[in-house]
Amino acid sequence: MRDTITEPAGKHAAICCPIFNIFSIRRDQIQNAVRKIKPVNEVSVVISSRTDSGVHALCNSAHVDILRRGDKPPLLEQNLIEALNFHLKPEPIRITRAYRVESNFHARYRAVARTYVYRFAFGLRHYTEMPVTESDLCWALHDMDLNIRAIQEAAGLLLGTHNFSTFRALNSETPFKCPVKTLELAQLEPGCSFSQRHFHRDIQFWELTFKSRSFLYKQVRRMTGALVAVGQGRLLVRQIQELLDAQDSLAFPNNLTAPAHGLFLTNIEYRDEDLVPYTEHL
Repeated sequence: MRDTITEPAGKHAAICCPIFNIFSIRRDQIQNAVRKIKPVNEVSVVISSRTDSGVHALCNSAHVDILRRGDKPPLLEQNLIEALNFHLKPEPIRITRAYRVESNFHARYRAVARTYVYRFAFGLRHYTEMPVTESDLCWALHDMDLNIRAIQEAAGLLLGTHNFSTFRALNSETPFKCPVKTLELAQLEPGCSFSQRHFHRDIQFWELTFKSRSFLYKQVRRMTGALVAVGQGRLLVRQIQELLDAQDSLAFPNNLTAPAHGLFLTNIEYRDEDLVPYTEHL
């Protein structure tokens, strides 16, 4: 994750870290870690990207203001990272980078791109054959084969700017969210696994990568479920275009959304000028 930290000079600092599982809980624990370095202001961590319960984050960002007492100098980047990680030791989360940013920086709204990777595997007769090292980290498909070329062709239909209403689930924010998004990347590539490398199991791991400035609620999981259904022969390639054209969330087939545990938020991008290295000279 990344946290931004405001100081008397009107600057902030930012941090990055990997987070697993329920993100709303991790936000609270990051706030608690910041409080333990005893800022004089009220601590409120703002997350760049929220995820559903069960979804993982290998990278995320956030901002938070830290105001220190007047007799204390600003924390240096490495000192800040080490202090927060010390207080986060019991949690599956680590701060990896810190930056100072302007006071008007916003971790969510300044992001220019977000990347998600969905991991799935096939070649299993039953989900219990999935290696324990992949437990809750990969979608185990009950298929011995998939039409990879059909998935790749269907993924190409999702690229570009579209109304993705069919690929979003309805929630309280639906009336306030524009369904038009620009998908910069929808790519299927072979994946890998520690167990596959060392135990030579005949399981094929694959990864679907999606990149956009922002996504709708459950959009990535719905796109993944539909693309996998194409590979299984349950949907035709042309039906992906038909779903796009429908522009209706209720047109999405029942029970086709991919499960949460195979999805990873892997990258948040900002403009270079928004992230200034946090040094003693700032």
